[in-house]
Parts: sequence; C-alpha cells; structure tokens
Amino acid sequence: MTFRSRRLEALFGGRLDQLTYEQIAGLAGVEAAAEAEDLEYKREVAAADPKGKEELAKDICALANHIGGALVIGLTDVKGVPTKVMDIDLADAHLRHLEQVIGSSTAPQVRYETYPIRNPDDPGRGFLILAVPRSPHGPHAVTTPPVKATEKALRYPRRTGSLTAWLTETDVATAYHHRFATMADRAKRLLDIEREALMALPPSNQPQLMVSATPEVPGNMPITQETFNRHRRNLLVTSPYLGEEDLPFSQVRVGSRRLTATMGEPHGYGYRHCELHRDGSGVWLSGIHSGTSTVDLKEFNFADLDTVVYELLSMLYFLGTHARDRAGVSGTVLVKAALIEAPHTHPHGPPRPQMAPLLPFRIDQTDEYRGRRMPLSTHTCAYADAEAVALVDDLADAGTALVQTAAYVADELIQAFGIAEATPVTRDGSINLAHWTTYNKVRIERWAQTTQVRLVP
Repeated sequence: MTFRSRRLEALFGGRLDQLTYEQIAGLAGVEAAAEAEDLEYKREVAAADPKGKEELAKDICALANHIGGALVIGLTDVKGVPTKVMDIDLADAHLRHLEQVIGSSTAPQVRYETYPIRNPDDPGRGFLILAVPRSPHGPHAVTTPPVKATEKALRYPRRTGSLTAWLTETDVATAYHHRFATMADRAKRLLDIEREALMALPPSNQPQLMVSATPEVPGNMPITQETFNRHRRNLLVTSPYLGEEDLPFSQVRVGSRRLTATMGEPHGYGYRHCELHRDGSGVWLSGIHSGTSTVDLKEFNFADLDTVVYELLSMLYFLGTHARDRAGVSGTVLVKAALIEAPHTHPHGPPRPQMAPLLPFRIDQTDEYRGRRMPLSTHTCAYADAEAVALVDDLADAGTALVQTAAYVADELIQAFGIAEATPVTRDGSINLAHWTTYNKVRIERWAQTTQVRLVP
C-alpha cells in the first residue's frame, strides 16, 4: 500500500484498502468530512477530452506536490462537503484509461494507488479512490497542453487548503532545490549514522550485513526515563526477526540522541549491534553466519544467500517500525544495505585490527542434502552496497511491499558478487520457498502465512 494517513483512516473508518461501500456512502452530509489539503471529491472523472485529462493530472500532481492525500470519485460536494452518492463506472477498461491518462500526463510520473469500492447491489459501479502519497520526486508537472493558454500559468499544481493553485516560478525553483537538498541531507545523515555505528563495533574480521535508514522528514522519539523503560522492555522481550519468537536483543542502553540495542557477546560470533536514533533514523549491523571453504588452495568465507535475504527483510522491517512507531515518521525513508568483508573494509569503517588473517568473502548456498557448498558467486567482494527509497509504512506493515523493497535491494547487493538475482524473493513481493534452507524456511513461511505474503512452492 503506497499511502497511509491516520487522519483519513480515522475519518473514513479504516484503511483505504479495506473500506466498504457503506463507509464511503456514509460520508455524505458529514461536515467533518469536508475537502481539505489531503482530500478532494469528484462527481466523476471521464478524462475523455483535453480538459478532462488536464483536470485529472492537475488533481493528482497537486496532492503529490503537497502532503499527499485521496481523491474520492463518486461523491458530489457543496462547498467542499460531500452531499450525494453518484456511483461511477468501475469497469476495467475505464480504470485502465485513467491509469494511462495519469501516466502520460504527469512528469515525473506520479506514484498512486487505485481502490475501487463496489456497490454490493451493482458491482460494476461504485466509488473510486485514488490515493497519492507525498512525493520525494516533486515537483510534478502536468504535461497535457493547457486548455486555457496563459503566460503566467506554470504547469505545476499544488494543494492550498481545500483548493488547487499553480506554482509560481519561485515556487518551482524552490521545490527543485528542496528535492536535491533533501536527498543530499539524507545521504549525509545516512553516512553519519553508519560511521558512528561502525566505530562502536568491537574489533572483528567477521563479514557483516549493515542496513541503515533515515527519513525524508525527521521524526521525534522523546527519550525520558519513562520512554526508555518502555522501549527497553519491548526490545528485551520481542524478537526483531520475522517469524521468530526467541531472539530478542540482550542489552539496551541510552546513547547520544539514540538507543543502542545489542545481541550476543561483543567478541563472539554473530554479534548484532543496532542504534535507534531520536529522529527516526536507525542502523543495524549483523555478523553474518558464514562458513569457510577452500578452492584452488584459496580459503574464503561464504554466507548463504537465503540467510542474507532473511536478515535483510528483518532489518528493513525493524528499522521501519522504529521510524514509524517510536519516532512518528511518515512518508519516505532512504534505506541502504551493505555487505562487507569485515567492519574495516567499509569505506568509512574503523582501522584494521591486528587479528587473525582476513579471509575474502562471497555469497553461495549450502546444499542441505549433501552438506556442502553450492557456488553462486563468480568472485569475492570486500564491499557491496545498495540504496532505495521506500515508504515507511511499506516497511513497518511487513507485507508484500516489504518483500518488494527487500528484493530490489538484495538484487543490487549480490550483483556485486556476480549473481544476477536474489532468488529467495521476487520483485512482485513473493517468497520462493524452494530457494530457502530449512531453518530460515520455517521462519519465513511462518511469517508469510500471518501476513498473506504469497508463497511460491
């Protein structure tokens, strides 16, 4: 689900993807449901002529360029207050036409979600909700030719209160500056929290998976004795791993504008170190369970592909829940994952320790039936990373969208090892059970069955 709004969910009576016809029809005559910055009503949207196409593109861009929101089609309004139910055509051909119009009439193309809400007495008709999240890629322009030519009308709309206005040249320039400045700020913030977490690790030559996240708009997790005690209790009894109940963090401490949670012995195998920042940012380093093998007299460490994917899924989910549920973050987060041969092989890692020889690192898979390594990598890699922008709710809701994000990131990570695709997960959000070893398969299948994520045998 691409858009979540606590205000609209409270107003409508549920999540947009779970609403009933009666809930939307019940908004008629409710003054509290009047149009606002994040809500607009339309009797119908035909988008069959230039004016209709321009109007639809304008409405969608206006929401994306502001705080996001919902366009509810099938309700008339008087002065912004919904007044009368006017069911619209929900045939697939009509929905595809609207999709084509929005795709060809907005630039950059606006991401949105379509929710047809069918009349139980006439399933071919009902309401249509177009849900548009706030976009980190704005400003979005309407690309259809203007119906009324005017030298003053730039083609960038934005919601202003319950109305839509065109941005001025200054507004557009400022929006572009904000887009690039925000991305630069987030990238720097990501680098800062990575560097601090790496320096906090004990000396090690063990391969690590590091996942970090920082929000587009910072949140706020107050740190008081009361909140610390509450978060500490939760972290010490709840496993951060998907489908797992018995692996909570073993220690939680207060740090500078953050909580630090760890699992295992600092100098032991598989030590986990997690820093949860007050602004909703977070970073988690996990010593990856790896085996040792020798080929052509060259010894190396290798991690199973499904172990990397399982850790990545769990870490993305955990950092998403921290951002949303502890720091109150909404919108998007910039996430980054890195596979590193050892902490000091990260470009911003600590100095190399005086320890046992560092072994090269690769990604392979253990054949459970034969008990031996099946090669996947074509070469070793000391450092690989991948980035993505995700909606915080997509991560924290722990469903199909989480798997899609993990698949995108995992593919980029392992391509640095010469592997084309992370086969345990797919870009459409499915779990390929045939590509999981028994221990991880039990956990991921247990989780998927509770979240209705598609399992492929």
